[in-house]
Amino acid sequence: MKISVIIPTYNRFEVLKRALASVFAQTHQAEEIIVVDDGSDDKTSQIIKYFPNITYIYQKNFGVSSARNAGIRSAKYEWVAFLDSDDEWHEDKLKEQANLHRDQRDLLISYTDEKWIRDAKEVKVAKKYAKVGGNLFKASLSHCIIAPSSALMHRSLFDSVGYFDETLEVCEDYDLWLRVSQEYKIGLVDKKLITKYGGSADQLSTKFWGMDRFRVQSLEKLMQEISLGEKREMIREELLKKYKLLLKGALKHERVEGAKIYEEKIKALI
Repeated sequence: MKISVIIPTYNRFEVLKRALASVFAQTHQAEEIIVVDDGSDDKTSQIIKYFPNITYIYQKNFGVSSARNAGIRSAKYEWVAFLDSDDEWHEDKLKEQANLHRDQRDLLISYTDEKWIRDAKEVKVAKKYAKVGGNLFKASLSHCIIAPSSALMHRSLFDSVGYFDETLEVCEDYDLWLRVSQEYKIGLVDKKLITKYGGSADQLSTKFWGMDRFRVQSLEKLMQEISLGEKREMIREELLKKYKLLLKGALKHERVEGAKIYEEKIKALI
């Protein structure tokens, strides 16, 4: 199995070194490592001095989706693995997934469990975020179940379901996994094979309020593509839940126009 690793980054020179070190420490080595610098103005351009065997691509600051897509289009090999520059892999991450795909040839995508670190301590993950394998569509509706840094996928999937949506500022991973899980089984290596570090001020999840605002964009888009059937009903039910939560938030914070929008959306679905 030949793998291209894609690492999008923006002004994370120090942690990028940690991420890259974890890739080079893999017991199953990737054939290609692509760092896509999304317009950094720190020392990120110097990373090639520390890791001369990587492919370094610089682009203007268009966002993480654009950076990942640029990496996908530049990748030479049929399997693509993602790693966010503030995360790191455990040494057997790629080996475990490669073994899974050798044993289950029909799988075109897999992911792993993850460890979360905040303030130098491991965070206990809530039960609702428990990982599952197989048909993930229903499980993927409420929140993003797959960490991009844990995903390994065949590049043919991008021809089938499309790339990361560059119009979404956040929840672009949630959006892609919904499109993938709608059509494909997703394999799970039920081991914590990546570490995610939380609490950084530059993380997109801390930059925006009301993340469900972006998730409903994905659900609305997908609902337009599905005219009938069980999956459409699942989407409708999830949209109602999220609209009601967003309406509650809008009323609490006296966002009058926002409240009207969600009231109308709720009426349209009932």
